[in-house]
Amino acid sequence: MQRAVNRGENYYQLRRAVSYANFGKLRFRTEYKQLLWSECSRLIANWITYYNATILSHLLAHKENTGDKYGADLVKEVSPVAWQHIDLYGRYEFREQPAPVDVEEIARELADVQIETDSNLAA
Repeated sequence: MQRAVNRGENYYQLRRAVSYANFGKLRFRTEYKQLLWSECSRLIANWITYYNATILSHLLAHKENTGDKYGADLVKEVSPVAWQHIDLYGRYEFREQPAPVDVEEIARELADVQIETDSNLAA
């Protein structure tokens, strides 16, 4: 139960981070534009969560396919609500067709990362 509550709180922290990506400066004057910005920030937060969930799903499949039960159990504990790797303060222009994101490659790179556990730190 507590884990579900924490994920809900994390989601709202993500929404707040997306909403304040312009350093909290509001750029709208009407109620309609305020509602539109609220829906856009919700869409961005949901997209970030979906992106993370997709990467975690591929990573979990990779860990299970390689027989890494411990690593798979660790991946199951990771919440898809994270934005430390997303630049919310950048300037984005969508004029050119971007290269597609290779989720499989990202999962393979993450699978190679050594995870420090409490037992590793004590040694």
